[in-house]
Amino acid sequence: MELMTPNVPVWDDGLWTPLPALTGHLSADACVIGLGGSGLTLIEELLRRDERVIGLDAFDVGAGAAGRNGGFLLAGTYDFYHDAIRRHGHARARAIYAATLQEMPRIAEAAPGTVRFVGSKRIAASDAELVDCEAQYAAMRADDLPCEWYDGADGRGLFIPTDGAFDPLTRCRLLAGAVRDDGATLFAQSPVLDISGSCVKTPMGTVHAGRIFVAVDGRVEQLVPELASQVRTARLQMLATEPTREITVPCPMYYREGYEYWQQLPDGRIALGGFRDAGGEEEWTTSTAPSPTVQAQLERFLREHLGVQAPISHRWAASAGYTTTGLPVIAQVRENVWAFGGYSGTGNVIGALSARAVAAAALDHDMSGVRMFLGDGWLPTDTHGQGASH
Repeated sequence: MELMTPNVPVWDDGLWTPLPALTGHLSADACVIGLGGSGLTLIEELLRRDERVIGLDAFDVGAGAAGRNGGFLLAGTYDFYHDAIRRHGHARARAIYAATLQEMPRIAEAAPGTVRFVGSKRIAASDAELVDCEAQYAAMRADDLPCEWYDGADGRGLFIPTDGAFDPLTRCRLLAGAVRDDGATLFAQSPVLDISGSCVKTPMGTVHAGRIFVAVDGRVEQLVPELASQVRTARLQMLATEPTREITVPCPMYYREGYEYWQQLPDGRIALGGFRDAGGEEEWTTSTAPSPTVQAQLERFLREHLGVQAPISHRWAASAGYTTTGLPVIAQVRENVWAFGGYSGTGNVIGALSARAVAAAALDHDMSGVRMFLGDGWLPTDTHGQGASH
């Protein structure tokens, strides 16, 4: 299997100038670890509160799942709306859905030109899934949430008109440029080796900060061992084709309960991801190397189900954190350290909301955003870092 562009996402135009690595010893009011969408949104929030901020990333801006995902901008949680009601209660499910609807225009405004509000489709792969689509439709219509029944060339299922498609890596790079212009100092190629007290240690430097925020999705449990019982890292894989007009995909598509997902970029490329379940236990890994098993399934689906024969130009993978609840983990793991992540594959919108919730909790003592996700059972860890309870 030839890797035309090995492990580089289709979103990477090759024009980004890498950030410098941290060297020496610096200090700030806040240190944010992780320069994906959630970390950069948090930096934006901290700057609004007049914090002096240093941001670090082990690789570079958007180098994790934030810049290597499928480019879907979807309302709601990991669970489809009727399942979210069942798992989290009606009030919380509705509140989260409403918050994501409000957040998506903010994402578009903060990253001009990256978002296309074209809706999304959930296409049923079986009669049983079609019944599930009907249950989702009924629940959303009962709460006056935008949802339409779809029966057309793509199959049968649902159309969600408020959803969108976007370029996740360009979004991250635009956010990074904006926060740097506003005074944040950002470093790449600076993996965190240790967090002790107010000190963040990297291979060539340290940051001393009164507040430390770990804004990492995949592998967060490695950086913050207190979260090991709550988050597990999985590998998500994708491929993309050369531009093609063999098919027209008007909006992001979900299939087989979201295990497969694809969209067509403005230039005609097809970006396709999925088949995590086909890889079995091997996909619960921190490796981001595309695997032959899943890539073969993706290619077969591309050729046989979508009917696209265009050459494959990119194959890539990313790490994403999954939780047992399908909701993000947000925890004050030590007296001055907050950590959040584990978006279960839905970090584009949920990650931004989590960042805003953490900023409000840590600086404004406003717990409403955190409790929207974690409920009244949320508690900070004690000063010995025994782990959050929720």
